[in-house]
Amino acid sequence: MIIPELPAYLTALGGEEYKGLIIALFTLTAGLSRPWSGKLSDTVGRMPVMVIGTLVCVVCSALYPLVAGVAAFLLLRLVHGFSTGFKPTASTAYLADIVPDHRRGEAVGIMGVAFNLGASAAPPVGSYLAGAYSLDAMFYASSGVAAVSIAILAQLRETLPPAQQRRFSAGLLRVSWRDVWYAPSLPPSVVLFLLYTGYGLLLTVTPDHATALGMKNKGIYFAFFTGASLLSRLVAGRLSDRYGRVPVIRWAAGLTGFGLLWMGFVPGASGLLGGAALFGFTTGIGGPAIMAWVIDRAEPAARGRAFGTLYIALEAGIGLGALLSAAVFANRVEQLPLTYAVFAGISFLSVGYLWWWRRYGAERPGR
Repeated sequence: MIIPELPAYLTALGGEEYKGLIIALFTLTAGLSRPWSGKLSDTVGRMPVMVIGTLVCVVCSALYPLVAGVAAFLLLRLVHGFSTGFKPTASTAYLADIVPDHRRGEAVGIMGVAFNLGASAAPPVGSYLAGAYSLDAMFYASSGVAAVSIAILAQLRETLPPAQQRRFSAGLLRVSWRDVWYAPSLPPSVVLFLLYTGYGLLLTVTPDHATALGMKNKGIYFAFFTGASLLSRLVAGRLSDRYGRVPVIRWAAGLTGFGLLWMGFVPGASGLLGGAALFGFTTGIGGPAIMAWVIDRAEPAARGRAFGTLYIALEAGIGLGALLSAAVFANRVEQLPLTYAVFAGISFLSVGYLWWWRRYGAERPGR
């Protein structure tokens, strides 16, 4: 809801040169908190971790109207990242607990549908609230919606087996390298890292692209992206269950690169919106396949850590994408084609990695 308006908001505060930090700082704390959220999900339980992550979102969204300068805004973005660091890790582990093995790809696709319904509707609504009322109204609405999700979580039951549950203690906050990096998650994490650099570009530079095209509601391009992603999850959720994870991810990664090239080199709104739709459609196919691949490779007792590792890679990709895209773009519209081309190349690099992994690194037999 708030992402499309944040670059202009930061500019109004006098921090135009820090646009890349809007996403980078958020993803920094999201990534750094993953080892704790993964470990706590596998010990204390899925439900407490989901509630903590959502509560951070409620509080931080309500605090944005109170910030009075660039430094305070960036600090709040840093803290806000804990919401994403905790909630998705536990949510995905919760999902893995309750779905049958042969429908993992479909189940992750369904969860993605829920995500994209919110993500496609919220940016235009946020921009509307900011324009028709105020930025403060947008921030408070975001906080209120997050509060509703806590009420929903309160109705769910814990899925972590009682024998695995432990009472919270300070000792559980000590993490080791094995809590940070779960080895079976490495191949999917590399692919997700490469693909989601493009998402960092979408969040950081594309709002300025939309402004340069005269689009008053900057949430529209994001609605095209997430709407297409929603559609693909509805029609393609079972593809990786039927044809295997790696083949589906490889095709999705290649087409993602073409979507970025479309945004950068096809002129006008048709280029931005059409490319965003293709990018979103292929992301909607590849994302669930990558997550199902992680479930395939993870031990049931380590699902929190497995997804913690995956989400660290995701946040690193988004954060790097935000910083790199801001640096290449440099607030110059004529740099847009080069910026999109760089990130298309990174997507194609993931295709090469998958080819290498299947030939030299994959276990036999396996997906």
